[in-house]
Amino acid sequence: MEMQQLRYVLAVAETRNFTRAAAQCFVVQSALSHQVRKLEDEIGTALFARTSRRVELTAAGEAFLPWARSSLEAAERAATEAAAAVGVICGPLTIGLIPTVTALDVPALLRRVREEHPRVTAQLCVGRSDELTSWVRAGEIDLAVLGLAEGIVPEGVEHRVLAEEALVAVVPDDHSLAARDSIDLAELADEPFADFAAGSPGRTQSDRAFRAAGLTRRVPFEASTAELVGALVTAGLAVALLPARFAPDSGARALAVRGGPRRREYLIWSSFRPSPAATAALRLLG
Repeated sequence: MEMQQLRYVLAVAETRNFTRAAAQCFVVQSALSHQVRKLEDEIGTALFARTSRRVELTAAGEAFLPWARSSLEAAERAATEAAAAVGVICGPLTIGLIPTVTALDVPALLRRVREEHPRVTAQLCVGRSDELTSWVRAGEIDLAVLGLAEGIVPEGVEHRVLAEEALVAVVPDDHSLAARDSIDLAELADEPFADFAAGSPGRTQSDRAFRAAGLTRRVPFEASTAELVGALVTAGLAVALLPARFAPDSGARALAVRGGPRRREYLIWSSFRPSPAATAALRLLG
């Protein structure tokens, strides 16, 4: 059993197609198919059920997959740890980000990492704060930047506060409040809102602020990114509460909100065997 065979199996399982898997692995399909078949012969059972139109994992394939993935990860970690032992930092650095990061200049961090450790490769992903925390705890990513409401602290991970900020109200240019510089939260209570999905950490910040003030609000529009929330505002459909940096540049006005929501941005990481690349990045961040 060879590492490359495991990579081929994972690629086929991901794409459900031998042709796409071969392209993903930069190898001709015949070579990939031969190696997968050779591995199946060695194991003594088929990992995939093949037809002219479909490729599906067999029960044996389903059982084989997590072990194949963990074996590859262990082999790659062994190589990076051996290199780190002699002062060479290499391997992937995986960073998870909320869609509204303001407190960390991620490209600048990656530039510094690359300058000091050119063999480190960066992988970025975007998710909700609760998802990112789960991924860090599970060891699926190295670092993450979260945005959480006041009073909520990341659990099960190492963390530090990067910044704290007040959200601003974003209203259309022609809104009756647009000429103001600041407003009270109560003045927004009757407005239709655009916000993130109910139950998401990005939404919780505003929901908690309204509940704390004894107010209710309507959220007829939900979106997955700050840019989409802003677009709903500039279209005149709603108002929103966003980090100031993500307020639209035109078509809307940003107003300070007395009694409005605040959020903290956290950097989080796992204390359980952080990778050499993660350790290097944390050192650069001080």
